Amino acid sequence: MSFAVKILIWTNVAAFLITWLAPAVKLYLGLQPADVLDHYSLWQPVTYMFIHDGPWHILWNMLVLWMFGVELERRWGTGFFVKFYFVSGIAGAALTLLFSVLPFSFGAGLFNSLTIGASGAIFGLLLAYAIYFPDRRIYMYLLFAVPAKYFVLIIGAITFLLSFSNVGGTAYTAHLGGLAGGYLFLKFGRGRPLAELKGRYFKWKMNRLRRKFDIYSGGKAKDRDRRVH
Repeated sequence: MSFAVKILIWTNVAAFLITWLAPAVKLYLGLQPADVLDHYSLWQPVTYMFIHDGPWHILWNMLVLWMFGVELERRWGTGFFVKFYFVSGIAGAALTLLFSVLPFSFGAGLFNSLTIGASGAIFGLLLAYAIYFPDRRIYMYLLFAVPAKYFVLIIGAITFLLSFSNVGGTAYTAHLGGLAGGYLFLKFGRGRPLAELKGRYFKWKMNRLRRKFDIYSGGKAKDRDRRVH
């Protein structure tokens, strides 16, 4: 068990016990777009990640966090892993808020609904695992073994289609946001845009110098080495 994964699991378990003893806390810490947008409950896009609906909900999320998070944390280091986890979770909240104000029926239903759970961050971890370990086998629904890259493509497509509905009360928009946020965070400088820009500038500068001081052929045909710098 890696350090950040252990802390996240214990924090989620503690929050679950608190909401089990005081169910009203769910409404305060869960994500309700109406509260965030109308009453400025700006903590909810973060706190909703630590609230779960029941034992099976938290059990599956924490199981996936342990299964895939430990190896990613060891690969990235604790600091970047924690950043990635929260960015993915907050991205799930952001997409939920965006969908809730769209002028469609699913947006109106989402505006007053309650979204809870770590699934947005968990889906971000699944995406990262598929990127770093694309050929690892994952058992979909515990039945079919598929490579991680195809697993994420399948659940991403299913999530995208279901995000326009409210099937089973599942927060599909948070799942989709976690996938998108995790991908963008990895794609654009791994969360370090200034370092990315510096790297691109250095690469451009080196290519420019290479063209300026290129190697060309010279000397006489009988010379052993006709290359001149």
